[in-house]
Amino acid sequence: MSFKDEYDFDLLVNEGEDLVIEELEKELGKKEYDNICKCQDCILDMATLALNNLKPTYRSSLTGRIYAAQYHEGTYLTEVESAVRNAIKKVSKNPSHD
Repeated sequence: MSFKDEYDFDLLVNEGEDLVIEELEKELGKKEYDNICKCQDCILDMATLALNNLKPTYRSSLTGRIYAAQYHEGTYLTEVESAVRNAIKKVSKNPSHD
C-alpha cells in the first residue's frame, strides 16, 4: 500500500495560500489595477508566483493552525503583501496568454 493510500495528505495545508489569496483580492480591488487581466490563468499565475517567493507555512492539525496563526501578522504578512504586489506587476506585464 502506498503512502497516499494509507495517509490523508489532504490534511496538509499551507497557511500562506489563504494569506496570498486574501491579499491578491485586496490588491486587485484597487483602482490602479482596473485595467489588468483578471482571468483565471492570470490570477493563478499571480498566486503561484507569490507563493513561490514566500516561505511555506504548512500545518496538519488544529495545534498547527494555532501555531501558524502567528504568520497572519508581523513580518510574514509584510512579505506576503510584497510578494503579491510583485507578482501582480510581473504577470500583468507578461501574461501567459495573448
